[in-house]
Parts: sequence; C-alpha cells; structure tokens
Amino acid sequence: MSHDTLIDLSHTVEHGMITYKGLPAPIICDFLSREASHARYAPGTEFQIGKIEMVANTGTYLDSPFHRYADGCDLSELKLESLANLDCILVRATDRRHRAIDRLPIDLASLKGKALLIHTGWDKHWRTDQYFEGHPHLTGELAEQLVKVGVALVGIDSFNIDSTDNGARPVHSALLGAGIPIVEHMCNLAAVPDRGARFFAVPVKVKGMGTFPVRAFARVPV
Repeated sequence: MSHDTLIDLSHTVEHGMITYKGLPAPIICDFLSREASHARYAPGTEFQIGKIEMVANTGTYLDSPFHRYADGCDLSELKLESLANLDCILVRATDRRHRAIDRLPIDLASLKGKALLIHTGWDKHWRTDQYFEGHPHLTGELAEQLVKVGVALVGIDSFNIDSTDNGARPVHSALLGAGIPIVEHMCNLAAVPDRGARFFAVPVKVKGMGTFPVRAFARVPV
C-alpha cells in the first residue's frame, strides 16, 4: 500500500492580502452567518455560507492560454491530464547571480511531457513589500526553448514568471501560445525533490476565465 507524502505548494488566500501589486485584495465574508442561519434551520443546527470577491490572479494561481490569447483554451477547456499527476522536474535557482534566468542546469530534452518547477526562494518575501520588487524571472529565449522541447507545464515561486519592468510578457506569450499552463506565486518548493515527484495544480472549471487560484501540491513516493 502506498504511503506517498503530499507537499502543499500553495499560499493561503486571506482577506485583505495583496498578491499582485496594483490588483485589489480579496474580500472574504459571510453571505449567511451562523447566527443568521438559526432562523432557517432546526434548533441546534447552523451553517455558514461564505462569500468571496476577488480578481482571478489571487494567491497561487494557474494561467491558461485564454489569459493571454482570446482564442486560447480557458479554464473549462483545459484537460485534466495537463494539470494533474504530471511527472515533475524541479530546478534550483536559489544561487543565481542575476534576476533573469536564461538557462537551466539540466538537459532540456528531459523536460518533454513533464512539469517544470523553478525554485527561486522568492516566496520568503510573501506578504512583504520586497515581494513586488526585483523578483527573479525567466527570459523569453528560455521560454522558447521550453516550448521546443515540449514541456507540459511551468511553475515558479516568484512574483511573476516574466519581468515586469515593462509591458512585454515574452514568457507568458511563448508558453501560453503553445498551450502550456503557467503556475505563479508558488511556495515551499525547497521541500520537493529534484526528480520523482508528481505535480497537481487544478483550478475550478470556469467558462470564460483564463486564470484561477489552485491548491498546487506535489506527491512524493516514500
């Protein structure tokens, strides 16, 4: 019988938190409070129905092609096979000298059909002002190489997989243009082995939306 370890790679979504500077924080409240529910149910029986108002880019989230391209697959059109139980390769980029990650210390051909997770360690700045400034990111040239080798999904524990110094988003454009989902604002990648894990990042199946929070996690055989 398997006793695999599950490693949570997602930030907690909390009322008032800022994920992406310039976007509003989520509002989390009661739609029906426990006290108010007493009038609806039998004595001793109570329920809470929550309400959340948020932009799609909140917490740890997945970008589908529709996020970038009007004719790309939206959340409802993504195949489960592209989001769940993916063979995973993790690359350490914590000792980088520069913000821009333009090469990986692995044979890129080994990424074909696999999820690539890039551990930068930037998640240590989560919920601080530092998180929004000077974050590590991939380059468009590396993204093009990842497309060519057929990577299945790319995740990163940084503020953005692209540089936000200007309005260009070459990494999003290349990956999403090739139908490759992106997961941003991950955490706890230090706990994931370089090889052997299976990766899961499944958003709610919403029509007409390109991005949504996920409970990303890795399954590691013991």
